[in-house]
Amino acid sequence: MGQRLAPISRVRLIQRFKDLGWEGPFKGSKHDTMYKDGVAITIPNNHRSEDISVGLLRTILRNAGVSREEWFQSR
Repeated sequence: MGQRLAPISRVRLIQRFKDLGWEGPFKGSKHDTMYKDGVAITIPNNHRSEDISVGLLRTILRNAGVSREEWFQSR
């Protein structure tokens, strides 16, 4: 059985994307954005110091074109 996604802090999410070669985060009017190869992803804001849920993480990874295998190798 493969590894399972788990909630992640905003800081750790940004670090993992940097490890995968993404640039940023760059400030936007409402949210920060990271870029790689012409693709942009929106980084959620910190809300009450809560972690980013598995569902939202799954959506971010899909929008970024990052596979589960890539995600788990970036640790």
